[in-house]
Amino acid sequence: MAKHGKKYLEAAKLIDSEAVYEPSEAVGLVKKAATAKFDETVEVAVRLGVDPRKQDQAVRGVVVLPHGTGKTQRVLVFAKGEKAKEAEAAGADFVGDQDMINKIQQGWFEFDVCVATPDMMSEVGKLGRLLGGKGLMPNPKAGTVTFDVAKAVQEIKAGKIEYRLDRAAQIHAPIGKVSFSEEQLNENLKALIDALNRAKPAAAKGVYLKGIAVSSTMGPSVRVNTASFK
Repeated sequence: MAKHGKKYLEAAKLIDSEAVYEPSEAVGLVKKAATAKFDETVEVAVRLGVDPRKQDQAVRGVVVLPHGTGKTQRVLVFAKGEKAKEAEAAGADFVGDQDMINKIQQGWFEFDVCVATPDMMSEVGKLGRLLGGKGLMPNPKAGTVTFDVAKAVQEIKAGKIEYRLDRAAQIHAPIGKVSFSEEQLNENLKALIDALNRAKPAAAKGVYLKGIAVSSTMGPSVRVNTASFK
């Protein structure tokens, strides 16, 4: 059993662990229960009625949160020539080709997201072990392997996040910071759940949204009424 500090236990008294709350009420409780001295991230855990072992029930995609995540993403773009110039103009933090590949091979990882043009993937693929282990490998399904590098960079900077089903049939994703307003967090939460509903596999049977919980980095979780999103 995990041991919690005095602040956590006091915050937990605000929440009925057996109850399910409407989204706006749940978000409000998360904000009230956040007691850390830093601006905590508000996170969502969604349990889905799918079998993660089956390829035809995989759930993975991206969504642009209307109010972003509150975190400035450092974007690295692997591109050459005109595409490199487009990436720079769009606000990419780092742009290059073989020079960036060499830096990463030497242990440099001062970035949060990677984008690559398709013609660079034969070289970027050599970093599979290094980038894949950190969840940084560019992927067409996530929109990070594309010739439209300007759009990719702009969306990431605007708050695009990637979601992916884990082995426990859950999706974990950030929807902002405790400092966000309740309205902003609610709109981000709705955008994520709407995206998950659109991504429902055809092979999924029965109840799809089985459980939703929101919490801050250091705070207790609050269960959300799934029926609010159907």
